[in-house]
Amino acid sequence: EVQLQASGGGSVQAGGSLRLSCAASGLSFDDHAIGWFRQAPGKEREGVSCISSSDGSTYYAGSVKGRFTISRDDTHDTVYLQMNSLKPEDTAVYYCTAQPIGTTTQHWGQGTQVTVSS
Repeated sequence: EVQLQASGGGSVQAGGSLRLSCAASGLSFDDHAIGWFRQAPGKEREGVSCISSSDGSTYYAGSVKGRFTISRDDTHDTVYLQMNSLKPEDTAVYYCTAQPIGTTTQHWGQGTQVTVSS
């Protein structure tokens, strides 16, 4: 069974930082692209960032580019999302996903709450 355990959320003031972790099990981690999505109350789910399994290439949504950094540790089957210069609009539940190479399948983990106060 694929499990994705997201952690590291919390409450910070604007301008602060958090590092989210996504620990995976039950899959061949280095055969999966890993992504982060978020969903704020009353808003649609938004893709935040992802990192490929092959060459480590990354994607960032425009709203977080330059502030968030995604990285992966294939030795420990974990992906990190370093979030700096947080803004109140970053407040959301953050979810990690795993997508096997060459498929459209998405495995989802439980979310972790991030709250940024002004």
